[in-house]
Amino acid sequence: MNPVETSAILWRQRELLSLLLFKLEVESLLLAAGRTRWLGSATYEVELMLERIQSTELLRAAAVDELAETLGLPPGPSLAALTDALDEPWSAVFAEHRTALATLSAEIESAVEANRDLLTSGRRAVAEALRVVRGGGDSSLYRADGSTAPAAVGARLVDEAL
Repeated sequence: MNPVETSAILWRQRELLSLLLFKLEVESLLLAAGRTRWLGSATYEVELMLERIQSTELLRAAAVDELAETLGLPPGPSLAALTDALDEPWSAVFAEHRTALATLSAEIESAVEANRDLLTSGRRAVAEALRVVRGGGDSSLYRADGSTAPAAVGARLVDEAL
């Protein structure tokens, strides 16, 4: 495979990673806004993007291996190794791909962590609300380690207008 075909696959991979980041940010906005009605759809779209990325990753790996063979490199080289082995202008193009892919990967990792935090805090809020409604204790009673302390069970006044 030549640098043109390999670069085209890397462009496609960059586009898919950008779309994945977009889908993760949509998911984050839904979580932050408490709009859980659409959370399943957003998560499904993220999963679809991951499947498309996996397919493209297989193409990329095969293309990189073929290009490595033509350059006299061992199979499975890094983009840095390919960049070093290529002549200009391809060296600059592959360096740009490498930088963009690393940036996108870091942004995706950050978005996933933010979504995980939002999901965890949402789960805790729901559990806390259920505990209060069911008479499991006052939400303001916590131990030093962060766990909840048992409180006296008593009558609760629930405003149904809320």
